[in-house]
Amino acid sequence: MPVFWLTNETIGFPSPELASEEGILAVGGDLSPNRLLMAYQNGIFPWFNEGEPVVWWSPDPRMVLFPSELKVSKSMRPFFNQQKFRATFDQAFETVMQQCQAPREKQWSGTWITPEMLDAYCQLHELGYAHSVEVWEGEQLVGGLYGVAIGKCFFGESMFSKVSNASKFGFIFMVKKLESLGFWLVDCQQKTRHLGSLGARTILRKDFLEILKKNETQESVIGHWGGLL
Repeated sequence: MPVFWLTNETIGFPSPELASEEGILAVGGDLSPNRLLMAYQNGIFPWFNEGEPVVWWSPDPRMVLFPSELKVSKSMRPFFNQQKFRATFDQAFETVMQQCQAPREKQWSGTWITPEMLDAYCQLHELGYAHSVEVWEGEQLVGGLYGVAIGKCFFGESMFSKVSNASKFGFIFMVKKLESLGFWLVDCQQKTRHLGSLGARTILRKDFLEILKKNETQESVIGHWGGLL
């Protein structure tokens, strides 16, 4: 399959079905809010290294979690029953992104969350489409995650944890809240064992795109999500 080159002058994407075997659809273009929203609405997301052009992906299969299929292990239940952590929405979006951006222990020193990405998603947050979950231990931020919400779908991007199980706590907290709001799915993008343990599974890209097509008619929960609690 060819890899398409995008320009900054026009906003548009080729069909996700034209992505390469590894999931690369296009290269180039910018990270403007309109382009990012169009990308997510069509099952496409950016992922690239600093100093490189933007690379747009649409992998097949796609890792997703349907909220009703969330798995909460016995080991995680005490964290909720005993309120070992406290979770919030949209209280520290930029800080959460910066923590996700920081190199992990025993991980390579680079990051795919470039300054350009940080600025772009902070713009989406200001517009009410990008949201964060913060996990607190006392007054200290110990975990979190962020992503983009359009219609009844939440497109997860990244998470971090400074103490054991903090990011998992935040993810479970978020999924339960999204289910109560009638969300259909959480897009996890790529298959990981961690997300699989929480109930996520792979579906064919064509099935994922069919869900997104139906999602076009759904109203988005735009704005600051702090009031959802």
